[in-house]
Amino acid sequence: MRAVVLTSYGEPDVLSLQDVPEPRPGPEEIAVDVVTTALNRADLLQRRGMYPGPPMTDEIPGMEFSGRVASLGDRVTAWSEGDEVMGIVAGGAYAERLVIHERQALPVPPSIPVADAAAIPEVFLTAFDALVVQGGLTSGRWALVHAGASGVGTAAIQIAKAIGAFIAVTASVAKHDRCLELGADRVIDYRTESFADVVAEATGGHGVDVVLDVIGGEYTIDNIKSLRTGGRLVQVGVMGRQTVELPLGMLLPKRASIIGTVLRARPIEEKIALTQRVRAELLPLFDDGSLVPVIDSRYRLADIADAHRYMESNANVGKILVDVVEGL
Repeated sequence: MRAVVLTSYGEPDVLSLQDVPEPRPGPEEIAVDVVTTALNRADLLQRRGMYPGPPMTDEIPGMEFSGRVASLGDRVTAWSEGDEVMGIVAGGAYAERLVIHERQALPVPPSIPVADAAAIPEVFLTAFDALVVQGGLTSGRWALVHAGASGVGTAAIQIAKAIGAFIAVTASVAKHDRCLELGADRVIDYRTESFADVVAEATGGHGVDVVLDVIGGEYTIDNIKSLRTGGRLVQVGVMGRQTVELPLGMLLPKRASIIGTVLRARPIEEKIALTQRVRAELLPLFDDGSLVPVIDSRYRLADIADAHRYMESNANVGKILVDVVEGL
């Protein structure tokens, strides 16, 4: 099969399309013929050698996919050959075939073409886990989400509105309209506005219940300022500085929490539990129109280096897809 392999680390040109052996499913796994995969910031870090993937003979990046079940392990009962599925994996999605535990795979919603469904798994699972499962966001509460036009950001806006919550996001001016169209209550220009001041004004001085942050560094202090009493800062990435001087006294009167989280390194049992909750609570919302995959652009698998360059330009709104099967 064809797959994008990392033979060294560095700039996008290190991504090499090669022929590699097909993976075979274990007893409780399914093999999937991948139709589409998608880019994530972690892929860029992995390409630079800063975010190692799972051990495998060939280091194949890629953390999410949509496709069709090709074959079944001996103990698989949930799927049949030909079923349209999507999901997240620790690596290996930049390929024509991958394997995944049967309970980690999700059905493609009937209203979504299989070629578009790769825009769903990573960002909606990440946003749901950060905002709802760990952040405790519910109807009537406020969230602040940074990088509101990113894949996770656009998913977070939709999830917040679907559960009846309020949401403020930061984004560059060129991306404000799209965030508002998706349902954001306030959009903040991070270049010219203090998001802590805007949050204070929007919430009547109370602050937000949860902050979903992918930046870290210089954002951390104002994130804590933006929290209400008992609020939670959920850190799902660090695109800014890795270290920050934190005045602990700010946390005490607010009884605030800082939660660091990542999906990739979790035990399979935790990944399955989150996947099954998303299947029950989120997937029906795609068919009633409450949630939609937000797709910025598409590339061929052979053009994966160009896709990485585009993501590094920070121009995208929503997901960058890579078509493994072309012409659908």
